[in-house]
Amino acid sequence: MPDLWAGRFEKGLDPRIRAFTSSLELDRRIALIDVRGSIAHARMLGRQGIVGKAEADAIVAGLERIAGDMQRGTFPWPADAEDVHSAVERVLRERIGEVAGKLHTARSRNDQVALDLRLLVLELLDALDAAVLALATALLDRAGEEVETVMPGYTHTQRAQPVSLAHHFLAHVEALRRDRERVKEARDRAAVSPLGAAALAGSPYPIDPAAAADELGLRATFRNSIDAVSDRDFVVELVFVAALAAVHASRLADEVVLWTTSEFAFAEVSDEHATGSSIMPQKKNADVAELVRGRAGRAIGDLVAVLTILKGIPLAYDSDLQEQRAPLYDAAAVAPAIEALALVIRGVRLDRERMRAATERGMLTATDLADHLARAGVPFREAHQVVGRIVRERLGKGMDLAGLTLDELRAYDRRFGPSALEEIAAERSMAARRSPGGTAPERVHEALAEAHAAFDDRRPPGAQTEAPQRRGRAPGPEGGVPPTEGRNE
Repeated sequence: MPDLWAGRFEKGLDPRIRAFTSSLELDRRIALIDVRGSIAHARMLGRQGIVGKAEADAIVAGLERIAGDMQRGTFPWPADAEDVHSAVERVLRERIGEVAGKLHTARSRNDQVALDLRLLVLELLDALDAAVLALATALLDRAGEEVETVMPGYTHTQRAQPVSLAHHFLAHVEALRRDRERVKEARDRAAVSPLGAAALAGSPYPIDPAAAADELGLRATFRNSIDAVSDRDFVVELVFVAALAAVHASRLADEVVLWTTSEFAFAEVSDEHATGSSIMPQKKNADVAELVRGRAGRAIGDLVAVLTILKGIPLAYDSDLQEQRAPLYDAAAVAPAIEALALVIRGVRLDRERMRAATERGMLTATDLADHLARAGVPFREAHQVVGRIVRERLGKGMDLAGLTLDELRAYDRRFGPSALEEIAAERSMAARRSPGGTAPERVHEALAEAHAAFDDRRPPGAQTEAPQRRGRAPGPEGGVPPTEGRNE
């Protein structure tokens, strides 16, 4: 079968050029989506009387058979097809005859591939949302067990102040909540059908883009035909949301790696989530967490690639856009990484005693001494200097705050009261942070309840919240629009 555009040329395409320009191998993953879009288009052609009803029925039946073959892995891929679209049309023509050529009426590969990619992006966003939810709920479940667990909080990777381990986990949950919001927003913008824009100028046929959008579960149709075929913002947004979620997962994964070192020893990865060494029998490696960190690097590279490809091309469609597919498909690797990290979090063993002991070294409650003086009326800057001297001299003697006496404190400043020694206990310091969003146990319990409610009440991202916007809807053959039955959902 000649190429779809072969009528314009006298000579056939050089096989070496065909190999370079072909997207068939890369795009096999969107083949089933492509067939789904073609079925919706064929049904619209039949309803609108653009092709005969019997012809539309034959095309749909042939496409449904092809979809079944693809699902079973028995589809006979033509080795020399230019792309997925031509491969499907060639097999369809072999099976139902020349009527297959009517499928491309009122459609171009430009709006066809834009539709395919949007439908794929919606699937990938849903998978990413499910992965982020899995990690967030794993953290929430572990946080519920660790509200009273005291650990060092860190700034600059230095011990800073005592915090609740649950509070620390909930900090990661906040980032994941923002990721889910970004997924939802990206999904809303991606769920717009470009079908009917054709090559770039629209179609002279009485098409009904909204009916096809309805059948495909898309919330709206395009407003501008040129933008419809050239827009790839939805690709960029998917890759961006995936990259940022991967970065958030990477920060948590890095803590898993650090906490499971002998130097920290705050945690131990479950045997079923760890690997060993081929030469060192004692090794137990947090490989999953390390791979999550590495995958974040891939995702960032994918984001740079899709933006760079898009930045220098004019309207409307250009083949440069084909190069976005590899980083787009690669972005799908983020969701499995996040899901694997969720398994690690659920299985990790935490050493609460080690965490508590770590709060006793490093002067973590020095700020509490300064706050004690400030509450007594000492300007905080002056209080900070007083406690700074205490820290400097204690460190010079190889000592920490533990073991301080009231007399020793009052030798630095007479305004230290008897309660100062109680206030530098790690649990007391943690419990004192009762400000909104703080680490005090009562605040953490409130935050846990609010976070659980936020995740439990979240509408599934695929749920349609509004009727598709019927922009530019054309009447059917008799002036009305028949109901869309037998949707392929």
